[in-house]
Amino acid sequence: MSKRTYMVRRIVALCLVIVLAGGLYAVGAAVLGSDDGAAEGPSTPSTNTVVNDGVTPTTLPPTTSTTQPPKEITTPTAENPAELLILGDSDAGTFGPYLETLMGQTGIVTTTLDYKVSSGLSRPDFFDWPSHMRQVVPQVNPDIVVVTFGGNDAQAISNADGSWAIEYVPASGSRDDEWKALYAERVGDTMDYLSADNRTLIWVGIPNDDNPDVTARMQVQDEVVRAEAAKRPNVIFIDTWSRFSGRNGGWAEYVIDPRDGVGKDVRADDGFHLNTTGAEILALDIAEAIRQELRNRGAAL
Repeated sequence: MSKRTYMVRRIVALCLVIVLAGGLYAVGAAVLGSDDGAAEGPSTPSTNTVVNDGVTPTTLPPTTSTTQPPKEITTPTAENPAELLILGDSDAGTFGPYLETLMGQTGIVTTTLDYKVSSGLSRPDFFDWPSHMRQVVPQVNPDIVVVTFGGNDAQAISNADGSWAIEYVPASGSRDDEWKALYAERVGDTMDYLSADNRTLIWVGIPNDDNPDVTARMQVQDEVVRAEAAKRPNVIFIDTWSRFSGRNGGWAEYVIDPRDGVGKDVRADDGFHLNTTGAEILALDIAEAIRQELRNRGAAL
């Protein structure tokens, strides 16, 4: 065999190997799919899930942007129900389920409940509500928002990175005004965001505590929220403190249930949170505020 013939055969064999390898790669890609999805058909978008403490996770539609045009104000109907979003700490998780039941009875409200135990606005290093709200609100696109914070907020205030914005507990010294100014800024920002774009905001206040020292701290916090709500006519404030106080304005374990006119125990064992009965009474107050807003929007209730 000549050297020229030998080289030609070598080249032909190499070409056959290359062609065979390319064919095998194409078959493999067709069977297994490619990493970048170019060989795949249309895929189903993944859904966003809000993980709640103590309730079934709520599946939300995917969102591509955290900004949307203002939602048009429409008349709530069975075919076009109002979207209700309930946000907050463990108190939201207490009254939220019964409120959802009450709203379901109207036939014109769809409810999403999203809460985080032990959270609030004072400690974004534990749970960053401002960031979370800017994710969940565009996804739900609510007409009405019910929110409650405060049971965990009468403490030193941190930044999201864990550093202290003010390392001071309200009602413990001479820096109350400094604490109130910072907390007011956070509350005001939250109210402004949640009440923007034609949303109605219902802010649920906190009850007092059977421990006078804890009540003193919470009273400072509650005063801030009331003052910020008063600056904003479009924010509806639910006075939980008064609802669950006695005739002398102090802490009460028993209040009258408006459903039957009977005095009932409304407090949990910790002296602050509401038990099931108390939470249902509070939900009735919130539900009436929501019904009034639905009427304002033209609903036949």
